[in-house]
Amino acid sequence: MVVIENLHKTFQKNKVLTGVDLTIDKGGIFAILGPNGSGKTTLIKSILGMVIPTQGSIQIMGKNIKNNWLYRKKIDYLPQIANFPNNLRVKELFKMIKDIRGNTNTDQELIELFKLSPFLNKKLGNLSGGTKQKVNIVLTFMFNSPILILDEPTTGLDPISLIRLKELIRKEKTKGKTILITSHIMSFVEEISDEIVFLLEGKIYFRGNITQLKTQTEQPNFEHAIASILKNTYA
Repeated sequence: MVVIENLHKTFQKNKVLTGVDLTIDKGGIFAILGPNGSGKTTLIKSILGMVIPTQGSIQIMGKNIKNNWLYRKKIDYLPQIANFPNNLRVKELFKMIKDIRGNTNTDQELIELFKLSPFLNKKLGNLSGGTKQKVNIVLTFMFNSPILILDEPTTGLDPISLIRLKELIRKEKTKGKTILITSHIMSFVEEISDEIVFLLEGKIYFRGNITQLKTQTEQPNFEHAIASILKNTYA
């Protein structure tokens, strides 16, 4: 579904990605992790076509994405920070996005799941951060694309909404979707992900499941395994 070959990205003299090779040819939940400056945001934006690589190629569903914007219809993206028009009402935003992308039958189900009905007539500028994130989630999951990219999806969510989000992600996984997640919440990553892709200094340092990571680093738990990588690298 996603094939990345020899991906490089340089911003002026700053080398952000240096030869990333990554193939994800099956459904599942893949956590893209790494410290600040590791290149994970640039990698995600390259997949989305928001950043043009300096070198290398990206294929989505068997087709090179270069000069091919139509592939974006196969991806649903949840940005870390959604900049909604403050003067729009929630229901107006949902209608606008459906008009742009095509109708969907799942939005009402998602609205009920995240208890957004009382907010449909409210302007987006008047919503709390957590409620905006729920709107963000509904916009992401209301379409049935085979690839989901979720950038820090837990931001601002209360415990009940977090549980519902995890259930929703697992439900989408059962449909055979490929789900890429970035998060700094290691407990969330450990609970939800099938594989870890750990970036360090623009390269993939590790790919595998959490058990393999703990074995490789000789650490008893996931957080200590991640800390061990960083300690050994920056010591």
